[in-house]
Amino acid sequence: MSNRAAAWLAWSLCLLCMALAVASLILTLFNGRTLSEIFLAWDGPTIGSLVTWTVSFSVLGALIASHRPENLMGWIFLAIGFFYGLLIAGEEYAIYALLTNPGSLPFGAELSLLANWIWAPGLGLILVFLPLLFPDGRPPSRRWRPVGWLGGLSIGLICVLTSIVLWPERGPALVRPGGFASEVEEWRSAVLGWMLSLAVPMIFLAGLGAVISLFVRFRRAREDERQQIKWFASASALSLVWISVLGQASLRGLPEVIVALSSLLVVSSIPIATGIAILRYRLYDIDLIINRTLVYGSLTFTLIAVYFVGIVVSQRLFVVLTGERSTLAVVASTLLIAALFNPLRRRVQGFVDRRFYRRKYDAAKILDAFSVRLRDETQLDTLGEDLMGVVTRTVQPAHASLWLRPEPGPRGEQED
Repeated sequence: MSNRAAAWLAWSLCLLCMALAVASLILTLFNGRTLSEIFLAWDGPTIGSLVTWTVSFSVLGALIASHRPENLMGWIFLAIGFFYGLLIAGEEYAIYALLTNPGSLPFGAELSLLANWIWAPGLGLILVFLPLLFPDGRPPSRRWRPVGWLGGLSIGLICVLTSIVLWPERGPALVRPGGFASEVEEWRSAVLGWMLSLAVPMIFLAGLGAVISLFVRFRRAREDERQQIKWFASASALSLVWISVLGQASLRGLPEVIVALSSLLVVSSIPIATGIAILRYRLYDIDLIINRTLVYGSLTFTLIAVYFVGIVVSQRLFVVLTGERSTLAVVASTLLIAALFNPLRRRVQGFVDRRFYRRKYDAAKILDAFSVRLRDETQLDTLGEDLMGVVTRTVQPAHASLWLRPEPGPRGEQED
């Protein structure tokens, strides 16, 4: 396929994905949901987050596929956006055709069935094929191909067997809340549950193998590819942590707008980070981003803990001494935080450098020590030996040599 044809196909698929996202939002409003329920309610992924995922994956996929059509990552991104677009648009279409306005639209029953298995290809591509093929569109070696076959087999089992089992039950029961368990025949529910208990662990097992292959690729990679993998791994870890927090912890104390915007940014971080990693010839220095994230994340958590502990202790002390609470506890805690900020930041920065960036930390220490000796040393031979030692320990070259330009002689000697 020529680059022009690939670009035309990629952007056509992107427009289709965006049309599905817009159609799903319109149908969701027709089905009686408010904007708050679309973007803010969290009982699993919101419609807004899935729409954001569809648009971000499809746009980044079109950019990658149109610039580098030989890289499968762009087409995988487009496929993920397409499958999730079909999921949300098909489900909302079926709800409207079967429940909101029965009989108004055709194929409602068929799309109710589609919405029950189309999630599997999208999930499998994200869990298995993204980490397995990132960043060049090929597995690290032939021995990792069984991981892809296992992921593809599990996706196929879910899609085919779910369609066969639920085909006679297609209709309102598959889209009505709580309708599946009460209206579908019991043996079909048992068979479907047994199949999912077999196929879903297969997807996660293949996903685990894909993550291991990414670590293997990272160990063998050169500097540019390592930076790309760091982008992808950082965004994936951020998404996993955020989804875990939303699923386990109560965030009702935070404004819903903040939670919603954070969710939308996090769910789109994987395609954005991957697009940056693949499309840029010169990558950003993600080491600095990770370093600052570790330092200021730890620093913020520590300062918040010190602040609240200081308030509690100070209030107890004021109650014991004066018999009542005082706002001076808040003032004292604030002053304590201001006094601790810089010393604590330096200590946290030193700890992170020692634990996670040991080579750079050691190199910085060696250079600092050499700069001190450089101010005091006057012997050229000694300085040359020190310089060679510094270069060997910091840069670690295969071979190093030092050449010094000879001093010019007197002008008369040069003329002779």
